[in-house]
Amino acid sequence: MNASKNGSIFLLDQNTTLCSRRGMIRTLGLTLGASALPSFMSTAMTEVSVDALDHGEKIIPVEEKELIEMQKFIEDCIAANNEANSQEAVKEVLAKSVSNPSSMLKTIGEPTEAGLKIFLRSKDLTIFAASWTPQMNLMPHNHHMWANIGIYTGREDNIIWEQTNDGLNANDVRCLFAGDVATLNTSAIHSVTNPLQRFTGGLHIYGGDFFVTERSQWDPETLEEEPSNGEIIRSIFKEANEQMRRMKID
Repeated sequence: MNASKNGSIFLLDQNTTLCSRRGMIRTLGLTLGASALPSFMSTAMTEVSVDALDHGEKIIPVEEKELIEMQKFIEDCIAANNEANSQEAVKEVLAKSVSNPSSMLKTIGEPTEAGLKIFLRSKDLTIFAASWTPQMNLMPHNHHMWANIGIYTGREDNIIWEQTNDGLNANDVRCLFAGDVATLNTSAIHSVTNPLQRFTGGLHIYGGDFFVTERSQWDPETLEEEPSNGEIIRSIFKEANEQMRRMKID
């Protein structure tokens, strides 16, 4: 696992090689004592190029300080993911962490742009902080894996959609405020809105590798299903951030 001054994205190697905690310190290049490293770092980790993550989301580099402060949370999520009911166990860890939203906000930092800060990416688990600009929207989409969402600042409104013989129908609405946690099952389809005039930030945890799983999105006007399109998603994040910059200038 390599760490750079401008931040990195980390992947648990599927062909893991055990190494000593002191050896992992040398790999990280961090000035940590052996006791400061969580147990999950006893597994070899490799850096993943940002270019490889091409579902279109804006990737925000993670600073070393942020990763260090999130270590205990990541370790607890990895341990919980080994439980028989992994989603529920991970939800309990997430709920405890966002029960003090201001503390989590301080750990992750105030959102300044739309994008994802990726804290863990593996074949079994993905953890990132997602930030939405004011009134940002994401069209209906699926994940093909379970998801837990915990809000630490702002508000995230989710429409839960159901596939029927007549197409996609709105089935439920979940309004998440700071401190709230929601779960999505493996077949869930949802759309996301930040209804506020300020940023929303949430921790998103997925029961698999979020970035390599094929998924679908639905046109927000016609509700026609299509493969996930990185160019469309990329343009949503780009336009949201450009609009935010214009608001600051005005």
